Amino acid sequence: QIQLVESGGGLVRSGGSLRLSCAASGNIFGVNAMGWYRQAPEKERELVARITRDGSTNYADSVKGRFTISRDDAKMTVYLEMNSLKSEDTAVYYCNAEEGMGYLIPDYQHWGQGTQVTVSS
Repeated sequence: QIQLVESGGGLVRSGGSLRLSCAASGNIFGVNAMGWYRQAPEKERELVARITRDGSTNYADSVKGRFTISRDDAKMTVYLEMNSLKSEDTAVYYCNAEEGMGYLIPDYQHWGQGTQVTVSS
């Protein structure tokens, strides 16, 4: 029904910048929010950034002031601009979409395949 495809990951040096893209396809009319999560080796998945239908955003404390989430509705794409990258940002980054299923029913979570981001000097 809804497919998410990430791109833009790769190797970047400390202090550099990288932009991730998430292209959505299918019927996204019921999507309430989209976001980016990441998971480093031996760590749990964590929220990085999220944007709701009305454009409100929130970020993890560790990335505030460095990362920016945005979207292009015409292209059905969500972006994550990452600046001042640190080695601690190294992880697999996953795109997420929250689809509303109905009243009193939790949203259905859609996930992309993930894209690797590696930060080194």
